[in-house]
Amino acid sequence: MSNDPDETLVRGVAAGDPTAMRMMVEQKLPRFLALATRMLGDKAEAEDVAQETFLRIWRHAGSWRQRGARFDTWAHRVALNLCYDRLRKRREQLMAEPPDIVDEGPLPGAALLDDTITEAMVKTALQSIAPRQREAIVLVYYQEMSNKEAAEVMQVSVDALESLLSRGRRALQSILRELQS
Repeated sequence: MSNDPDETLVRGVAAGDPTAMRMMVEQKLPRFLALATRMLGDKAEAEDVAQETFLRIWRHAGSWRQRGARFDTWAHRVALNLCYDRLRKRREQLMAEPPDIVDEGPLPGAALLDDTITEAMVKTALQSIAPRQREAIVLVYYQEMSNKEAAEVMQVSVDALESLLSRGRRALQSILRELQS
């Protein structure tokens, strides 16, 4: 038996135990939704990614074996790959009409909504940085993974992860300064 905290649950899912799958969803859904929402910037697409992640978990639970990576690391990689698939499709779509331009000026009563505007600005800035930098920031700061865990999910060294985090933070600061002016 391994030291993976999810191993028993994965075995239950592989055996077709509905209780195990329900527990898996209860434990993992909030993190997968948060990850996909921050990566994609769209709650509906994030829900689709989370659902597809669980379908893949259900299909592959019987063949999953710990080979240096925990189940949670593997599952996060599945969710991230699904996010990247969707981001690639977005870039590939040709637009029939240019998008409407949104007035980014302050809203009436903006002082009352300061927290919402700040959150919206961070969301906009996060969507504007390089995808690998966004991935690193989301895993470490929003998914609360250690640098080592995030590096495993991203399949990079800890040094490379820290470099991505540093560049991502600088890019976010620059974009947020620009958005505030």
